[in-house]
Amino acid sequence: MLNPKMLEELSSRFSELIAASPARDLEKNAKAMASAMFSRLDLVTREEFDVQREVLARTRAQLEALEARVADLESRLAAREG
Repeated sequence: MLNPKMLEELSSRFSELIAASPARDLEKNAKAMASAMFSRLDLVTREEFDVQREVLARTRAQLEALEARVADLESRLAAREG
């Protein structure tokens, strides 16, 4: 298996090779195109996603508590009427 240091060195050498060739312009253009494409998409960061997931979980818990409370109140009301 390749160790991380070897992979880092290989990546560094590959970057140097690209910087000294016309491939650098292709890389810049590809990055710009990818950046433009991603900016048009409605994406959120992982952090934003996790925050919203927590908010949703709390909201669901509150909804379940309120549903249980309504069911209890309805049963009490039915017992009084019946």
